[in-house]
Amino acid sequence: MATRSGTETGPGLQAMGVRRFGRVNWLGLWTLIEREVMRFVAVWTQTLLAPLVTAGLFVAIFTLAIGPRRGEVMGVDFTSFIAPGILMMMVIQNAFANSSSSIMVSKVQGNIVDTLMPPLSAGELVIGYLAGAVARGLVVALAIGLGIYLVLGIGTAHPLWTLVFVLLGAAFLGGLGMIAGIFAQKFDQMAAITNFVITPLSFLSGTFYSTEALPDALWWVTHANPVFYLIDGARYGVLGISDSSPWLALVVCLASTAAVGLACWALVRQGTRLKA
Repeated sequence: MATRSGTETGPGLQAMGVRRFGRVNWLGLWTLIEREVMRFVAVWTQTLLAPLVTAGLFVAIFTLAIGPRRGEVMGVDFTSFIAPGILMMMVIQNAFANSSSSIMVSKVQGNIVDTLMPPLSAGELVIGYLAGAVARGLVVALAIGLGIYLVLGIGTAHPLWTLVFVLLGAAFLGGLGMIAGIFAQKFDQMAAITNFVITPLSFLSGTFYSTEALPDALWWVTHANPVFYLIDGARYGVLGISDSSPWLALVVCLASTAAVGLACWALVRQGTRLKA
């Protein structure tokens, strides 16, 4: 018998040979994760090489334009200061693109039913989509991090902190990508969400500046942006410096990611703009 969330229960699962341990369809979940990962691996020049080139251009342009005249920021040179922020910005943008494009393309092509019909619960669907977004974000982070080390000679002050914030950033924006993909009905709507929501959140988050230099009003606006804490956390992990406490950033990022994940689960469970 099929439930509203698309999960089949009862003897039908055994008859279909679906493995469930602890009420989790591990085979179906792994298949969804594999599909989401292979989506971006198959076009790696667009999904993995392009962010590396974009990050390099950001560093080069800002360094050539204002780097030498900017002086030190929070005790480090300007190029070193912006490098971790650019890394995190590429991670979150690619995580958002992975989950949002997957759902959006499936809806436009009319094959979203192929994802909804298998015996996967709403939670399993959310985990599958987020796992793909996190995998892409992590690979992008590794590529850019290696480039930063080889070109700029910047290592990682706190590797574990860096990894935690990269994973949280990819999961958070992957969840926002799911929500955007669910609500958007056309590609121009998705472009509007990207241009007017995701891009401002990314750029107005302390990537290229320290919040110490901001007026009070902008300081509060920036600190109300959860992406700021992702950028700041990544900067602490890479350089060991930050505008705010890394523990505060961790709490904010955990809470934001959990809230977005719960919203994704509720939307998928209800079939909002997914089921006819």
